[in-house]
Amino acid sequence: MSQEIHESEPEATRRQAGEAESSRASRGWWDRNADEYQSDHGAFLGDDRFVWGPEGLDEADAALLGPAADLEGRDVLEIGAGAAQCSRWLAARGARPVALDLSHRQLQHALRIGGGVPLVEADAGRLPFRDGSFDLACSAYGAVPFVADPVQVFREVHRVLRPGGRWVFSVTHPVRWAFPDEPGPEGLSVSASYFDRVPYVEQDEHGDAVYVEHHRTLGDRVRDVVAGGFRLIDLVEPEWPAWNDQEWGGWSPLRGHLIPGTAIFVCERDRPAG
Repeated sequence: MSQEIHESEPEATRRQAGEAESSRASRGWWDRNADEYQSDHGAFLGDDRFVWGPEGLDEADAALLGPAADLEGRDVLEIGAGAAQCSRWLAARGARPVALDLSHRQLQHALRIGGGVPLVEADAGRLPFRDGSFDLACSAYGAVPFVADPVQVFREVHRVLRPGGRWVFSVTHPVRWAFPDEPGPEGLSVSASYFDRVPYVEQDEHGDAVYVEHHRTLGDRVRDVVAGGFRLIDLVEPEWPAWNDQEWGGWSPLRGHLIPGTAIFVCERDRPAG
């Protein structure tokens, strides 16, 4: 006689979660959910499209890494690459991208799609590259929202970039933390303090985190960028375009026309003086 096993739903809470627990939870969550994520969002993301967030802002239009014509021959590190869609777009423009992700299953999807982009499975806080290995680094909703110590990630990115290198990353806009993660009208009323920095955690019946997301205010993010050794040169808040009628979690046309959903930080490593 077979025994039926019921897996309990994780409990959502707000509590502290350190670097090791956050990293372990992220690796496990993305390994378990990579198939569903790619199935649900693969058509929107494409196989070789560089999209900065649910609004659909394309790097082809935004040129936040610099003019597309200048990407040829540049060494680029994509952090939290998922199935490496952005890296394929970069490779098609003559860049030499490396796609890094914590999740083995996400990188299996990158292999499934193909394209020959080098793939690396590693933690963003401990990049396995020599100093000054890259001209550019980018991350579209990868790694940064899920780490307990973003400054450590930024310092690692700073280390592997060459002087004058650009680091561009997108995250959920910090103001969204004050609102419920709902796409409809119920997501338009403030339900929490914007200044509450306690992480959002989903934990199992043993109290172990299975998903962790860390909140930083807009000011926190700016200070983290500076503490990581970078100069902030732009902060992009994409507006919701008229053509985009999709809902993606708490992102929707209704909310997108009223409050920002994504923040993109464009940073540079200064060149030595003289």
